[in-house]
Amino acid sequence: MAQAEHRGGNVAADRDNRDLVDMAMSPAAVVALRGDRGVWTTARRRQAIEGYLYIAPWLIGFFFLTLGPFVASIYISFTSYPILTAPKWVGLRNYVEALSGTDELFWPALAKTFYFAVVSVPLGVVGSLLVAVLLNEKLHGTTVFRTLFYMPSLVPGVGAILLWLYLLDPVYGPLNAFLQSLGIDGPLWFQSIEWAIPGLIIMALWTGIGGSRMIIFLAGLQGVPEELYDAAAIDGAGAWHRFRHVTVPMLTPVIFFNTVLGIIGALHVFATAFVATQGGPAYATWFIALHIYNQAFRYFQMGYASALAWIFCVILVALTLVQIRLARVWVYYGGER
Repeated sequence: MAQAEHRGGNVAADRDNRDLVDMAMSPAAVVALRGDRGVWTTARRRQAIEGYLYIAPWLIGFFFLTLGPFVASIYISFTSYPILTAPKWVGLRNYVEALSGTDELFWPALAKTFYFAVVSVPLGVVGSLLVAVLLNEKLHGTTVFRTLFYMPSLVPGVGAILLWLYLLDPVYGPLNAFLQSLGIDGPLWFQSIEWAIPGLIIMALWTGIGGSRMIIFLAGLQGVPEELYDAAAIDGAGAWHRFRHVTVPMLTPVIFFNTVLGIIGALHVFATAFVATQGGPAYATWFIALHIYNQAFRYFQMGYASALAWIFCVILVALTLVQIRLARVWVYYGGER
C-alpha cells in the first residue's frame, strides 16, 4: 500500500513538473516537444500541401506509369490479349505453356541468358576489381587513367554495339585482321552459333569493367584502413597476401553489391542482342528479354508476354534472395562479431 502511494506521488509530481515546463514554453514548442500530431495548425497544413505539390509529379508518374501497369500486367498475364480484341480470361494457360515446354523457345532462351550472366558477371566483377586496385595506386597520372577507363561506359549503347560490329566483322574487322597477321583464322563472331554469345560478352566487358562498378570498387578501396596494411606488412605479408587477406575481406560488401546488380543487369540483356544479332544466328542469342519483347511487340501476345515477364520476375527475386542468404556466410561488415 505504501509503495502504491509512493508511486502515485511520483506520477503526480512528474505531471506537475511537466505542466510547469509547458507553461513556460510557447504552444508551438510544447507541440513539438510532446509530438502532439493531433494539432493541425494552418502552418502545418500549408507545409503539408506544399510538400505534396512538390512530389506530385513523381507520384503521378509512379501511379500511372509504374504501379498501374505493374498491377495491370498481373491480370493480363492470366488472359489472352492480342491487343486488337479485349482480354479473354484463360487462367494459368499462359504459365503452363511456358513452363511445360510447349513454347519451344522459353527454356532455351532462359538457358542462354544464364550462360551469358554466369560468364560475364564474374569476369566483369574480377576485372573491375583488378582495374580499381591498379587505379588506386598513388602514382602520377592516375586521374588520367581513371578517366580513360571510365570513358567507354559513357559511349551510348547503340553506338558501342555498332562499333563492336565493325571490330568483330569476320572479313573487314581489325581484330580478325590482327589474328590473321599472326597466322590464326579468326572466328565468324556474330555470324557463328558458337561465337555469338562470346562476342556479346566481350562487348559487355568493354563497357562494364571500367564503368560505375569500377568507381564503386575505388570508393571501397579508399575506405580500407591503412593500419591494416601496415600491420600486415610488419607481419611479413607480401602484396599478394595483403590483397588476399586484407583487401578482399574488407571489400566483400562491395563485391556482394556489385555482384547482385551485375547479375540482375546481365539477366536483363536485351539491347546488344536486339541490335547486333536480332537473336540469331539460329536463335543463338535469343535471350529471355528478347523473347518477351518479341511476344509483346512483334506477335502482339500481351497476355503471354506478361506471363513470361512475371515468371522472369519471380526467378530474379528468388535468385536475389538466395544471394542475400548466402552473403551471411562470406560477406564481412566492419564491427560485426
